[in-house]
Amino acid sequence: MTDNTFDKSRLTLLGLGAMGTALARAWLAAGHRLTVWNRTPDRAVPLAAEGATVAVTVAEAVAASDLVVVCLLDDASAEEVLAEADLTGKDLVDLTTRTPAQARARAGWAEGRGARFLDGGIMAIPAAIGVPGSGGYVLYSGSRSLFDACRGTLAVPAGTVYLGEDPGFAALYDVALLSAMTGMFAGVAHAFALLRGEKDASPKEFAPLLADFLTAMAPYAHRVADQLEDGDYTRGVTSNLAMMVRGNATLLETAEAQGVSTELLTPFTALMERRLAEGYGAEGTAGVVDLLLR
Repeated sequence: MTDNTFDKSRLTLLGLGAMGTALARAWLAAGHRLTVWNRTPDRAVPLAAEGATVAVTVAEAVAASDLVVVCLLDDASAEEVLAEADLTGKDLVDLTTRTPAQARARAGWAEGRGARFLDGGIMAIPAAIGVPGSGGYVLYSGSRSLFDACRGTLAVPAGTVYLGEDPGFAALYDVALLSAMTGMFAGVAHAFALLRGEKDASPKEFAPLLADFLTAMAPYAHRVADQLEDGDYTRGVTSNLAMMVRGNATLLETAEAQGVSTELLTPFTALMERRLAEGYGAEGTAGVVDLLLR
């Protein structure tokens, strides 16, 4: 198979959970010739009515198309499903959530069986798949030639962001983004908890203020990135570490007074205090990144 013979309208999808089904519907709506397989065959029935070809076995599904997309629960599931499939000459795009190390190992495994490989990290919920303007996208890393060959097909369900030839980067960026999201969720939970004991404090009235404030704070990421790149952690700092550590005492005291646990705040505040104690009071929070490296 070469890029010149790549059939951009035909593909196979393995896995029809909520995300896989959303992907399938997006490709079908765009007129792609889609073969699907799922461990539980009943999930494929509605897609058959929408034009998909349903394969009985994985081998049959893989044989049907040069491009094979995998969207399964985890890396072990992908390995199990593809264990007996003939991947010679195939292009394998794996959207299964995994660690960077697993992605690199899976790439070597696929290439050893004669396939080009792309790993992908989906940064969208199923409801955003196939919806123009939803903001959803998929991170890809691995074979550049494969990405270039099937970019149009991959762009149908969501935007595409290519991160380079290292197959572990999509998983790395995926986990990094989700980790930041988890931290934001923790902050939101703590904020609402502070209001929870006040009968006249309305969560619905507070929510727009919280959302707008978090949006205004988002450019902080660019400032930290610039500081990490050039090594000057004091550049552009408006609230230095000494000031923030002092202010954190008010955050903790207010939580205690409101009957709210400080367990979501104290890990980060402890790191800030440690960095300050080491003599970096003029910095912002970029130095905390270095403390986290083991």
